[in-house]
Amino acid sequence: MESYIQISKINDFLFCPRSVYLHTIYDNFHKRAYQRTSQIAGTLAHESIEKGTYSSKKRYLLGMAIYSDELGLCGKIDVYDRETRALVERKRHVKNVYDGYRYQLYAQMACMREMGYVVESLFIHSLTDNKRYTIEMPHEQEWREFTELIDRIKTLDVKDAAILENSPKCPQCIYQPLCHPLTPPKLI
Repeated sequence: MESYIQISKINDFLFCPRSVYLHTIYDNFHKRAYQRTSQIAGTLAHESIEKGTYSSKKRYLLGMAIYSDELGLCGKIDVYDRETRALVERKRHVKNVYDGYRYQLYAQMACMREMGYVVESLFIHSLTDNKRYTIEMPHEQEWREFTELIDRIKTLDVKDAAILENSPKCPQCIYQPLCHPLTPPKLI
């Protein structure tokens, strides 16, 4: 039986390939044990989707579980508008539209289409400033890059994953305490 990649781990992988592995260590912990302020704020921003209080209109599918057998992906969407056929990924605050955001939407779109839904447009919605960013449908090269990324995640061997020694990302990483020290220990 082949396991599925959680769509949320695509962004983790792009941040640092080791974080996909380290994330699984925390899977059985309560989020409060390891999340930082920004992750807690992001979780709170998604509460209206998880609780189904975003909208009572039947046109919206909220927090629906999705999967793709073809790509070996699973996850949840934030919002799918049945009337406009738009897929919306909500983020607490968007400073830049990162590749991980786009790839997350590509993954959701692939799942939705495989499940029989029509997706005609993609959006990232920044909650704190109420800005909406249009994500273009992937052209052939972008789709190939996306599927190659999924293949790299599937074949990840944590022993071979590069450690981003002293990368500016390391101090921001919630997995850093499990990964490696920022500076080598001093020998006495």
